[in-house]
Amino acid sequence: MTRWEYLTTPLVIHNTAAILNNWGSEGWELVQVVPGPEGGLVAYLKRPVGGAE
Repeated sequence: MTRWEYLTTPLVIHNTAAILNNWGSEGWELVQVVPGPEGGLVAYLKRPVGGAE
């Protein structure tokens, strides 16, 4: 069974692609984007445990 680790990160609207590409290059896969508790957006990402570091 695959074990996952998770990450949440705020997304700056004018730099969204760069932020997601940066995490993607480290093996993180975008799962969902939701409104943040204080406005803005928050991205939820996952990768298999032992992924690229």
